[in-house]
Amino acid sequence: MSVPSEATTLIERAQNGDRGAFEALLQNYYDVIFRIAYRWSGNHADAEDITQNACIKLARSIDSFRFQSAFVTWLHTLVINTAKDWAKARGAPMSDLVEDAETAQPPDGEQTVYANEVMAHVRALPDREKEALLLVFVEGLTHGETAAVMNCKESTVSWYIHEARKKLQSLLTLERRHG
Repeated sequence: MSVPSEATTLIERAQNGDRGAFEALLQNYYDVIFRIAYRWSGNHADAEDITQNACIKLARSIDSFRFQSAFVTWLHTLVINTAKDWAKARGAPMSDLVEDAETAQPPDGEQTVYANEVMAHVRALPDREKEALLLVFVEGLTHGETAAVMNCKESTVSWYIHEARKKLQSLLTLERRHG
């Protein structure tokens, strides 16, 4: 029998109503939540709003975590769904969030021209291909974790990424020829 990890213990205690455990869990994962929110919103102020909404949603739904996946995978799903809900409430489609991300200044102040060009093309991709690319290459999830977040098969994630890469490569090659 394995000893439960600190996160597992905090989650179980939070699910049993321990406010201190929930606060500790939130403190441990707040930066992760904010980072995901920032990647999806593209600017600091919007990421703060999404993060706050995600924290509220986490408090309301911690009981629904069943330890069938990694907590961080489940948390990615929660934050991304919160970002999508936030965008819908503002009347902005997800493509606008990615468009905003193209021009937003990241917290660390580093941004390259090439990254902006790629983001402009990523913005034009179909939503599922865009989501798979962002989860794998920006958030650093595995294909399996991305499949869990996107509620599809791992092979489908691979296909989305393959299709997106083909489209991006074609667009970038065309730009180089005409640039």
